[in-house]
Amino acid sequence: MELIHKEEVYEIVGVCMEVHKQLGKGFLEIVYKDAIEYEFKKRNIFYEREKEYIIQYKDIILPHKFYADFTVFDKIILEVKGCNGLVDEFFSRTINYLAASKLKVGLLINFGKDSLEWKRVVF
Repeated sequence: MELIHKEEVYEIVGVCMEVHKQLGKGFLEIVYKDAIEYEFKKRNIFYEREKEYIIQYKDIILPHKFYADFTVFDKIILEVKGCNGLVDEFFSRTINYLAASKLKVGLLINFGKDSLEWKRVVF
């Protein structure tokens, strides 16, 4: 089975590995997001930070929206964490984000451990 957006995921994870290598663990998520944004710009990777998505419910658009940490290459939702570990709640939320955005691939990246932790989520 061929992985969807394999090269793009590889490139994003590489960016995150560089950020983790430079900063290590222990910062707030916003610091990692700023560093990721710097790397995306430096590498000419197309992204949108805090991209707004609407939520359709039956025949209406709900008043509250969700904001993806990053939408990269117009294909992949990148969610950044700085915690002890990736839990089921993060996976569920990412699946919902993928459903609302109509995208197929999400990446959960956790900078909160000694080594970068990442999971690919496909919807």
